[in-house]
Amino acid sequence: MKICSLASGSKGNCLYLESGDTRLLIDAGLSLRETLLRMESLGIDAAGVHAVLVTHEHIDHIRSAGSFARKFKIPVIASNLVHRKSEKLFKKTQVIEFESGTAFDFRGSRIDPFSITHDSCDPVGFLVESVEGRCGSATDLGIVTRLVMDKLSGCRALNLESNHDLDMLMNGPYPWELKQRIKSRHGHLSNEESLALLHDLAHEGLELLVMAHLSEVNNHPDHVLRTSGSFLREQNVCAPQIVIGDQFHASALIQI
Repeated sequence: MKICSLASGSKGNCLYLESGDTRLLIDAGLSLRETLLRMESLGIDAAGVHAVLVTHEHIDHIRSAGSFARKFKIPVIASNLVHRKSEKLFKKTQVIEFESGTAFDFRGSRIDPFSITHDSCDPVGFLVESVEGRCGSATDLGIVTRLVMDKLSGCRALNLESNHDLDMLMNGPYPWELKQRIKSRHGHLSNEESLALLHDLAHEGLELLVMAHLSEVNNHPDHVLRTSGSFLREQNVCAPQIVIGDQFHASALIQI
């Protein structure tokens, strides 16, 4: 299994995943040019990607989903509601539709889209399972539900939102309405909420943890790395490699 956070944040999100015989992008929120540049810098063959999975219709997740798919003649895989909401971006693009909560097979992998809470039409997280194990991704979620915990349990690799430090958010420059949206059940997970989720998901088989969708204004990568690392050491259940998703630079391509 190979994973790379090509971009993570409010300006664009894109996760590259190789699992079994399947190569996927989960979201494509950068420009097409920037996506290709970052993949090339890591030696990732963009032409080898088999599909683009879409979590929801916000532009920082789908900016180049259609153009990437058209360039390489591959499908976008999205919910029927997101497809309808994004028809202009997906024009002349092959779209495979799914229903949230209904798992499906794709190139030997089992893909399970599960509902999350966010202020979009049909937001999902993804569990991708192959002969190499389980990889789960959940960002842009306002609360952690029992469904989220169940779907993400037992993963070798996790891509989890850790959007904001609550004190930084509440004392920061954002207008009150935006602060309320971010901390609402349809907003984003705080660092504390992400660690609470990690408490339930940590197990001895967890090898890679990507902390994702950090706010540039209301969070700090060093703080997230330090607190998540110390939290896992205190739990003494597992010692995964921890990667902090970055808005402006891709992570390394990590093999587990």
